[in-house]
Amino acid sequence: MLTALIAIPAVGALLVALLPKGRDALAKQVALGVTLVVAVLSIVMAVQFKTDGPRFQFTEKYWWMKQFGVHYAVGVDGVALVLILLSTILVPLVVLASWNESGRSGGVDTPPKRSVKSYFALLLSLEAMMVGVFAATDVFLFYVFFEAMLIPVYFIIGSYGGAQRSYAAVKFLLYSLFGGLLMLAAVIGLYVVSANAGHGTFLFDELRTLHIAPTTAKWLFLGFFIAFAIKAPLVPFHTWLPDAAGQAPAGAAVLIVGVLDKVGTFGMLRFCLELFPGASKWFTPVVLTLSVIGIVYGAVLAIGQVDIKRLIAYTSVSHFGFITLGIFAMTSSGQSGATLYMVNHGFSTGALFLLAGFMISRRGSARIDAYGGVQKVAPLLAGTFLVAGLSGLSLPGLSSFVSEFMVLVGTFSRYKVPAVIATVGIILAAIYILWMYQRTMNGPTAEAVKGMKDLSKRELIVVAPIIAIIVALGFYPKPVLDAINPSVKQTLIQVHQQDPKPTVAEKGSHQ
Repeated sequence: MLTALIAIPAVGALLVALLPKGRDALAKQVALGVTLVVAVLSIVMAVQFKTDGPRFQFTEKYWWMKQFGVHYAVGVDGVALVLILLSTILVPLVVLASWNESGRSGGVDTPPKRSVKSYFALLLSLEAMMVGVFAATDVFLFYVFFEAMLIPVYFIIGSYGGAQRSYAAVKFLLYSLFGGLLMLAAVIGLYVVSANAGHGTFLFDELRTLHIAPTTAKWLFLGFFIAFAIKAPLVPFHTWLPDAAGQAPAGAAVLIVGVLDKVGTFGMLRFCLELFPGASKWFTPVVLTLSVIGIVYGAVLAIGQVDIKRLIAYTSVSHFGFITLGIFAMTSSGQSGATLYMVNHGFSTGALFLLAGFMISRRGSARIDAYGGVQKVAPLLAGTFLVAGLSGLSLPGLSSFVSEFMVLVGTFSRYKVPAVIATVGIILAAIYILWMYQRTMNGPTAEAVKGMKDLSKRELIVVAPIIAIIVALGFYPKPVLDAINPSVKQTLIQVHQQDPKPTVAEKGSHQ
């Protein structure tokens, strides 16, 4: 099943790339068909997943490079499952949203002359790698997918982005390559440690039982953590995100901020905590401090933005502070909430970027002051934008509220000061979301938007499923939490097994 989910979009990308020149309509149809098949298969996998079964399911393991102990090994636990679902649901919606925009540059000042079939081939290859990175249970295989994702994203930004696309693409690539280099050193270090223990391996299940000297573990932890902090991004490694998301086409921005960033927080939860539990706890005060700074700093910068896409990107910097806060709180509520937050953030931010893209394609500008009174001429666009925005500020009844509440409760049970400071982010979120909505949707209708069209049927088909998911998970997140909780429990067991006497807070966090 997992190999099929990786192979189908990869083969689809090849087919689209090999289509004759000028077959743009066929390229779109093939891309949409492939992504819909992948989405259906992922849903079938989720239905078959047993929350009371083994931790990793749908597993496959074959030798890849036997002399180096490298396997093609894949499998999903509850955390990986929900993130794969997030990816495979968003990609067909991005394809459909890009139906009339994929051949255009994302910038107002650049000519709309781009290869349509190349754009969709890049999207399909990116989907294959996103599924692969969440499914990999061999650390070397994970690293390969982690690095390979850079290629399609770099070309999407560099070829289809806005006026500053080259700068944004190179900055994204340099940051990511630096993090990948550190991770590669740590991956090699892990193998050396396992070889010295008598059995060189990259398999996650074997590495998590490996005894690593405390000093060595701290250095290896840093190699993985910095790479994941850049990918997330966590302050102070965040500066590539506003440029990349601001210059990328709206559909690509959805995947960059909605899915690719989750690889960073997923890696922290899966690899940093479970492979280096002692080092993770040693670095926890630093990570919590960076998380709190990110929450407040990202929100303050979002308030001051004049570009819609950059504003949404900075809100994500703030939201990722909440996610890392929950992960390193080392409580079941915090980590379950952080994982749920990854899913909810992907959908709410994805909806915001898609709707912002629809607005920009109509108006020709990403500046907030270029709009005004949009709700009078495009009520559906304004209404869905409001729901997505309210989810972004964690309004009760919408999906993000549940996850943010769990993160703050889980953090407060062990680290009261960071949790209290983090609540400032809730107030700031209300400011940047509502002020953005007021400036773009309310007030007198700007002359330039008086003829703006409302959402078309195609655009409604794109946005409606995301809005439905946001509302559904706001009222009933239990199915997602049921999948997540067993994996979180295993992670906490791994982290706390070195503690001979758990604290009262730790005991309470497991209940």
